[in-house]
Amino acid sequence: MQQREFTLPAKRRGYHIITNEVISQLGELPKMGMLYLFIKHTSAAITINEAADPDVLTDFESIFNKIVPENMPFLTHTIEGPDDMPAHIKAAMIGNTVTIPITNNQLNLGTWQGIYLCEFRNSANGRKLVATIIE
Repeated sequence: MQQREFTLPAKRRGYHIITNEVISQLGELPKMGMLYLFIKHTSAAITINEAADPDVLTDFESIFNKIVPENMPFLTHTIEGPDDMPAHIKAAMIGNTVTIPITNNQLNLGTWQGIYLCEFRNSANGRKLVATIIE
């Protein structure tokens, strides 16, 4: 088993395909195993989804902003700005981990799949991830 922690550079609010950034941090992968990827934040999330059409990234942002809009008058956790509590809710909805099989020394993602960083804050710093590889 091996584990690495790394920081992705700050990204603008939205959905970003980070598959290649993650792979570049992993080093040589085993012939077979599992990658457990965890984001150490409560206002961003990670998931796996469509990586071929950039419109999917835009649509995710639109849909989640419609489901969890900013400036809801009943929110009480607002000290860090109108995007903060909605960011926590969106992060809870999507999640903080993904699990990906490793086959023949590569991540065994589907043809159209990619790893997303879901950045919900208007001004975020780099995001810390922990990658655990189990052989």
